[in-house]
Amino acid sequence: MVPTTADAVLAFIAAAAIAWLLVPLAERFAFRVGAIDVPKERSLHDRPMPRLSGLAILVAVEAAGWIWLPGDGESRSILVGALAIAAVGVVDDIYGLSAFPKLVGQIAAAAIPVIAGVRVDNLTLPFIGGWQLDWLAYPLTVLGIVAVVNVINFLDGVDGLAAGVCTIAAVTLAAIALSLERNSAGVGAALGFLRHGFPPASSFMGDTGSNLLGFLLATASVQGALKTNAVIALAFPLVVLAVPILDTGFVVAKRLKYRQPIYQADSWHFHHRMANIGFSQRRTVAYLYAWTMVMAALALALRFVPYSDNHGHFHAGWTALMLGLIAIALAYSVYLVYVLEILKLRRGRLNPETGEFEALELEEVERDRAGDSQR
Repeated sequence: MVPTTADAVLAFIAAAAIAWLLVPLAERFAFRVGAIDVPKERSLHDRPMPRLSGLAILVAVEAAGWIWLPGDGESRSILVGALAIAAVGVVDDIYGLSAFPKLVGQIAAAAIPVIAGVRVDNLTLPFIGGWQLDWLAYPLTVLGIVAVVNVINFLDGVDGLAAGVCTIAAVTLAAIALSLERNSAGVGAALGFLRHGFPPASSFMGDTGSNLLGFLLATASVQGALKTNAVIALAFPLVVLAVPILDTGFVVAKRLKYRQPIYQADSWHFHHRMANIGFSQRRTVAYLYAWTMVMAALALALRFVPYSDNHGHFHAGWTALMLGLIAIALAYSVYLVYVLEILKLRRGRLNPETGEFEALELEEVERDRAGDSQR
């Protein structure tokens, strides 16, 4: 049976309700098994927090998925893969996993839907055309899924941030998928978790939840957009997920610059930098939600504004509108980059001994600020 738009809406509502109801049970279970996040130097919370609420998201997704998603092998493989990726997160949340076994588990889970057919077999780019990926479709799709899983994992550092960004992205991708008549991708339980995860949060979804949401967003992107012949299909997930992608890219670049392992935790994420300049958790989340919404609106405009006939002919009025929307997205992005001080990589101070102005790396400035606050 082919699912309808009503099925997608019912799945979304049911998943949200189930997650909302089950989070308190997941919190109690986390305390019982010792899956507790104790505040550390880089943490933005000040008390021990249970970190297995991703289990509530898992149950919600599985329940809604098995009822309302189509009964084909691809959709079922996504649900099986979701169980696998969440299992990796559960083990990590309870016992702690090093980077390599965690990566192996993520690859194994991602391979489940890819082998079943959830993969990008061809790519189509504007003015370039399309080409078949053949056997490369398998490793490239697995790599893409694992990349999105870790992008969301990296983002999960402030109460409600990852869940809210995933909710916005999921709604956007679902709208695009439905418009492309690919309504097999769209279950959202992150919204239900936000009732408990928005600051001040009562629990964390942990790697169980962030792995799962990243996996679902990645497979939804493949099923909902990338498997179509839409000319700019590749742009949809890249624009929708621009904020977590930029956050991860910036952090990885910093770690490489300072010759640190890319999997090593640090305080260079957007939310840490906002905390460093005095933002509260609520203000941080609000700014990053707004940024995500701006990019999501741009993705929807790329899909629904008829600015081109896909054959190189552009409608003047609609093209002007699209350029305006792109300008707004760029302006907001540049503003936040300025607020986050990402481009202010060097500052300076006067050396009292030499009388010369010396450049400082931003990290040194931040360490000075931290020292001043402690004193």
